[in-house]
This record gives sequence, structure tokens and C-alpha cells, in this order.
Amino acid sequence: MPASSGRTMRQSGSGERYEKDFSMSSDNNEPGTPVYPDYHYLLKLTRTKMPYGKYAGRYLVELPESYVVWFSRKGFPRNELGDMLRTVYEIKRNGLEYLFEALKGS
Repeated sequence: MPASSGRTMRQSGSGERYEKDFSMSSDNNEPGTPVYPDYHYLLKLTRTKMPYGKYAGRYLVELPESYVVWFSRKGFPRNELGDMLRTVYEIKRNGLEYLFEALKGS
């Protein structure tokens, strides 16, 4: 589990205490801090092809949404490809495909 900021919050009503992780992918762990996309990682996603399966040879960012949703339900591989597919899933799920448009020609 990522390191926590050490902030503890009280759950309303029950009196129980729990730790809330405020870590983010930025230099600052404060809530509301903007998180910027990693250009090099996005570029890698646009250049990586699916190595096997029904869509072998297709770029990960061009996989049909239904295929990455299927992976999310069945379970992503536990390796770098799985991490990349999980990222593509989140990007597609949140309608952020436009992030790849400028990179496709790079």
C-alpha cells in the first residue's frame, strides 16, 4: 500500500478511526493537487501492440472498448501489459481517448 500522508479521519457516527490515503501521482500529496499525464507513458501506450488474442497486432489504444471491458471483468494480466491494459481501460472508460490523438503521429 502506498505511503499515507498520516492524516486520520473519524468515520461519522461510529467513532471508529480509519486511515485515508491522500497520495497522488504528483509531487504534492495534498487533495486537489492536479495530476499531469506522463507523456512518455502515453507515448508508450500508443506504440504498444497487443501481443496475443483476438486482437493480436493491434495497438492497445485502438482496442475496442468492449475488449478492454472484458479484460477488466476477467482480470488483467499481472505484468506490464496488464498495467497498460488497465490504463487504456480507465482512459476509455472516462472518455479521455483524445489524449492519444496528438501522440499517434509521434
